[in-house]
Amino acid sequence: MTKSSSRRRKKEQEIIVAPPENLDYPGFAFDITHKDPSSKARIGRLQTPHGTIETPNYIFCGTKASIKNLSPIAMREAKTDIILANTYHVMIQPGADLVEKMGGLHKFMQWDGPMMTDSGGFQIFSMGHGSVADEIKGRNKGKREKSVLKITEEGAKFQSYWDGSMLHLTPEESMTIQRKLGADLIYQLDECTAYHVDKDYTARSMERSHRWGDRSLAEFARHHDGKQALYGIVQGGVYEDLRDISCAYVNDRAFFGQAVGGSLGGSVEEMFDVVNMCMVRLREDRPVHLLGIGRIEDVFNFVRVGIDTFDCVTPTRIARHGMALIKGQPGERINLTNARFRDDPEPLDPRLDIPASRDFSKAYIHHLLKSGELLGMQLVAQHNVATMNLLMREVREAIKNGTLDALQKEWLPE
Repeated sequence: MTKSSSRRRKKEQEIIVAPPENLDYPGFAFDITHKDPSSKARIGRLQTPHGTIETPNYIFCGTKASIKNLSPIAMREAKTDIILANTYHVMIQPGADLVEKMGGLHKFMQWDGPMMTDSGGFQIFSMGHGSVADEIKGRNKGKREKSVLKITEEGAKFQSYWDGSMLHLTPEESMTIQRKLGADLIYQLDECTAYHVDKDYTARSMERSHRWGDRSLAEFARHHDGKQALYGIVQGGVYEDLRDISCAYVNDRAFFGQAVGGSLGGSVEEMFDVVNMCMVRLREDRPVHLLGIGRIEDVFNFVRVGIDTFDCVTPTRIARHGMALIKGQPGERINLTNARFRDDPEPLDPRLDIPASRDFSKAYIHHLLKSGELLGMQLVAQHNVATMNLLMREVREAIKNGTLDALQKEWLPE
């Protein structure tokens, strides 16, 4: 440790809180029903007060308590099992107190299935480093934008993008907000470090996230009524020794589930290595979520190491740019704004058996997108959600049948 880092450590008094040694989670359970004999892929049943889902499964992002361009009815039509909302965005607008007054997120959004909220830590990171997914995946190594926040032992201070007010998010406040939002599965507060930060900062951040995890657990336990279950998050960047420490921390605490977070490397190969180094250390009796990762290729790569759930904005985000996910398509997707679809009479994928994928021609969707009609984005978004749900159903069946390799070739031809 350098002298400067030692001085930085002394500037703040560490806040040490004793977390509960054990917690019961009535209404929640995770049972493994099948294991792939040739990998660590597995089938599980994740029980929540709002229903039970099979895993592996995909959790779609309703960032501001809404899936972009899609109603809950459209999500159900696309055979969606579970969705999430972002604590950071919902706490800013419309605010957790209002959501609680309206009966919680399930009633507010009219979604009656299982739901997850994150802790706000990822958005703390994105504000601090001026980027989001590119930093997590190591793609943005250029000049950092200036931060508008301050991260301390107590928590994070930042300015609301909605009205300019100064906000302070602590582990305790994150638990309070998520309790008011009322999702089934919730997260400890953590700091999500970037790819470009050095090992010393990554270690200090990880240790602070562990202390935040203990504070999150203690605050969660104070109000625990069986309606929610708490996940811990593994940090440590790309460093195996730090990941080892963080996995041991999460394993030792009374979390219901566990998630792999933080920077996962600068390439697909490094990302796989980082996730795998966590999966060989984490407890096998808990559900494992991979935060913010979820391309088709990622699903195949990471179910093999034991990941149970994924979340990513990609399916609905790329839909707004005319990108449709297609089973068996090189590169996973087609760009419907391309001129070659101008007079294409074929639908996107009749196998999905929903109107968006079965009834409308590529020519019509191309026209809608070129004309700026919102219906075009809605159709592609629902199609993409249905495609990912088809993928997960087929992945689960392939794990049961031992045909995961063959299925990957169907989805991702070389």
